[in-house]
Amino acid sequence: MAGVGDRLLEMGFGKPRGLLGRIGGRLMARGNAATEQHLVDLAELQRADDVLVVGPGPGIGVQAAATRAHHVVAVDPSEAMVAASARRCATSIDEGVVEVRLGDAENTGQGDASVDVVLSVNNVMLWPDRHAGFTELRRVLRPGGRMLLSVHEKWLPGGLSGLRSSVADSGFTDIETWTWEPPGRGATTAAQLRARRE
Repeated sequence: MAGVGDRLLEMGFGKPRGLLGRIGGRLMARGNAATEQHLVDLAELQRADDVLVVGPGPGIGVQAAATRAHHVVAVDPSEAMVAASARRCATSIDEGVVEVRLGDAENTGQGDASVDVVLSVNNVMLWPDRHAGFTELRRVLRPGGRMLLSVHEKWLPGGLSGLRSSVADSGFTDIETWTWEPPGRGATTAAQLRARRE
């Protein structure tokens, strides 16, 4: 039975597809919106920044980042979420500000030192190999580039201390962690992290 439950969760939220993926996408758009905006605010994006969004889901954070940054690339392993992000950000895509494609934390498709900022909301807990994911994200960041993450604290294996260790083991520095209470009924505590590539 657990196997069926795991598959349903993956279809709705892990790698959304089909009817469950569409429902999951709507729930993510509503439930993650405040956190997506909060993380973009914390990133203090500048007009010259190139941004990578990992696991954008339906594209709320991509849309917010596009209003402030030079260029935003979003990678998601779900074709349904790539399509949803592309629909939401259609104008920014047409203007050449946003690019949305298949990918994940381990396989971003980005060149070495090609982005200034990496953003990720509520998907670190889904990565099959955190160390490989963080190593890839460090590779694509320019020296001095920053990474900001937010994840449901209750779903984060190892908690904030485990997340901090994973990030440090991948070569990041200036690591800060904290928790944040998103607004809204039913919102759960977010574990958040900021780090830099030296």
